[in-house]
Amino acid sequence: MVSDRDIERAAGILKAGGLVAFPTETVYGLGADASSADAVRKIFAAKNRPADHPVIVHVADASQLADWVITVPESAKKLGRALWPGPLTIILQRAAGVPDVVTGGQDTVAVRVPSHPVAQRLLRAFGGGIAAPSANRFGRISATTAAHVRKELGDAVDIVLDGGAADVGIESTIVDLSGTQPALLRPGAITRERLETVLDAAVLTVSHNAPRAPGTLAGHYAPQTPLVLIEAEDFERQVARLLEQQKQVAALARRIHRPADADVVWIAAPRDAEHYAHELYATVRTLDEAGCDVILVEAPPPAAEWTAVRDRLTRAATGSLAPENG
Repeated sequence: MVSDRDIERAAGILKAGGLVAFPTETVYGLGADASSADAVRKIFAAKNRPADHPVIVHVADASQLADWVITVPESAKKLGRALWPGPLTIILQRAAGVPDVVTGGQDTVAVRVPSHPVAQRLLRAFGGGIAAPSANRFGRISATTAAHVRKELGDAVDIVLDGGAADVGIESTIVDLSGTQPALLRPGAITRERLETVLDAAVLTVSHNAPRAPGTLAGHYAPQTPLVLIEAEDFERQVARLLEQQKQVAALARRIHRPADADVVWIAAPRDAEHYAHELYATVRTLDEAGCDVILVEAPPPAAEWTAVRDRLTRAATGSLAPENG
């Protein structure tokens, strides 16, 4: 339970240039005053985040969008009316006063209105925009509980507001409205089909002119343990092959039962996409802490409702196998 006193203290920390971790409906964010370049730089230091990687500005309601962008086009108004508060980030041309550190030096800014009640209370108490990427080390598994934040960032955060486990469990959908045609830069709980319905227009899935956006690097959301994404028809064969090589295997499977006599750390994933997404990061953290040589993940089906989950798993696999990640 986050008290009014907790909210007041957190708002005061933000106004003083400090860092506050807080829950959103997607994941936990590591927040700073978005109008203060010095405060936002503390986020980058705490996360070891590259300086050219933009962060999302969180605001209390759609009326505040105009404080951060040059103009609010009709497309943004449509999405705001239909989907905010909620897990949607909109990219538009930035206003003149937005610090470069927020935008990664680009002429665009990413803004969203979160729906989590604690996030809403904090934003209204603070009164301005809060710059907040996910509250974890850069490129690593996103935090979906306050305990994840404390374990990973420790004393780098001035206060952690514990709002329970995040409802959605994966990051917001990002749509770019800064160009001539809407473009989906990061899939999330709000699908491309839903965006197209609201906009009554096609939404690109690839845009070569799109700005840099949070969470869109090839390697991201990664555990320390190498994670390998295996298609369903090859999954049990790959488990058996690694066990024959005397490897310690952790598995995230869509089937309930593990192979007979297989000495595997085995977690059966939820069958539907919504619950799978909700459990994803917490489950991968559990498997990462099992001390195994590899995490095998049975790939979900290539259906539209699984797009966001497959995106996160693909990036986690790439990130976990990168040389700098061990």
